[in-house]
Amino acid sequence: MEASVRLLGSAAAFHRQLRLITAPSLSLSLPNANPRFPRSSIALQPRSRFATADFFRSPPAHSSLPLAPLLSLSNLFASVSSPDRVLASDSDPQGGFFHWDRHQAVLERGDPQFCNDKGPIWTVVLLGWLGAEPKHMNKYAALYSSNGIRPVRFVISVKELLGLDMGKRVQEKIARFTQELVSWCSETEEGRERCLLFHTFSNTGWLTYGKILDNLQTRPDIIQKIKGCVVDSGAAPEISPQVWAAGFCAALFKKRSSLVYSSVEDIELAKVDVKMNNLGSKDNSSTFTEILVLSLLEKLFAIVLELPDVNKRLRKIISILSDKQPPCPQLYLYSSADKVIPVNSVEKFIKEQKASGRIVHAHDFGSSPHVDHLRSFPQVYSTKISEFLKECCSRVAVI
Repeated sequence: MEASVRLLGSAAAFHRQLRLITAPSLSLSLPNANPRFPRSSIALQPRSRFATADFFRSPPAHSSLPLAPLLSLSNLFASVSSPDRVLASDSDPQGGFFHWDRHQAVLERGDPQFCNDKGPIWTVVLLGWLGAEPKHMNKYAALYSSNGIRPVRFVISVKELLGLDMGKRVQEKIARFTQELVSWCSETEEGRERCLLFHTFSNTGWLTYGKILDNLQTRPDIIQKIKGCVVDSGAAPEISPQVWAAGFCAALFKKRSSLVYSSVEDIELAKVDVKMNNLGSKDNSSTFTEILVLSLLEKLFAIVLELPDVNKRLRKIISILSDKQPPCPQLYLYSSADKVIPVNSVEKFIKEQKASGRIVHAHDFGSSPHVDHLRSFPQVYSTKISEFLKECCSRVAVI
């Protein structure tokens, strides 16, 4: 969903409308001081074993796209995107697009199942929601580090997806990050196996995971090291303009429980609500802006998602997530109250995974907003993660 919002650049016309919101070119120059702990953010040349990630490549220009709504949309983006939200330089270990946790002291106090001198060495890959920053995933990282599992966080900002490169940097980041994971898995430490877990957030994280799997199709040895996947507020495989618009709107306004709607009917009801409740108030003004942005996004995605090149790339990623996931346990954490990802889509995908013979666990939190289950139900969330980790660990033989 949100992960390929860069598809806004599917047309040359849209490029022209977004010249005022370009992201500056950033350089990468952080050396790897300690090989035991991988780099926080570093430029890696793609190796021949990988094709560069091509999911986000700009498709051919289509002059038939209506320019009026796109122009309005770009103006709105400029008004809701503040300068302090610009992605920090990739060479900054605190603000780069991926960050390894280096607190070895914390890891050594972890669960003996994951932190011992004989068993495998574990890393969990946290793939953030659109607009997330590494610091937003601190509590999730703590869940794993307290068990002796080293976290690495990968994020995609809203700002960078609106630049003139239209996702080229995102494309390169996923390819470099995939290579980073391969490098870590390929290292040997006292002959111990290295295992990966993935924890994805929203459809941005989920589709990023799918692209990583796509990059690894020529490396079955690395795919075999993936021992579990947690999907938080994600797994909506339908190519739906409403879902994509809702996710991007939530990221733009930095709200998890915001006024986000996934149907035209809900939008119309909201407009009536605003008119009946003091239209001039600050809250209603903000609400009206969200409704307008969401409406424009829906119209835009209705066009962009049907472009042959875009549609083909999306279907490839979704196909991999549906049919070519590693043979490891899956855990889906979702909520019936999620206004971004339809609960029916999640539950349908879960049933399909179970029918294909996958080991699937799921929990519906019922009332928590999008990507807000841990904050709403910390004890239940932590328990579900702990139970899942024990199952993943039990399936890995101790060397």
